[in-house]
Amino acid sequence: MTESELRVILGGNLKRYRNLKGFSQAKLAEILDISPNFISDIETGKRWLSSDTLVNLAESLGVEVYEFLRPSEVPAEDISAFIHSYSKKAETIVSEAVVRSLNELRRQYIT
Repeated sequence: MTESELRVILGGNLKRYRNLKGFSQAKLAEILDISPNFISDIETGKRWLSSDTLVNLAESLGVEVYEFLRPSEVPAEDISAFIHSYSKKAETIVSEAVVRSLNELRRQYIT
């Protein structure tokens, strides 16, 4: 799975959870104190976000971080390689919440 593909998954999931919560892009941006254009760019896969922003998004929408990274119809072996690769990096560069989320993805897709 490429970073570009992951951006599309994250963006689609963000939009879905935002809509389920009943938030406009502007409302979510206001809650997070970021630009509505930034939310739009994330949802369309144009921009990436920091692990802190990812954690804040999850908290604001009442979901776990891993829910943003969960592909809807990707075979387990495709995401398995990403999880193994990213987990090693994540342990040293991102927050504990992201590491927990990656471990949850590993549990769901690799076990």
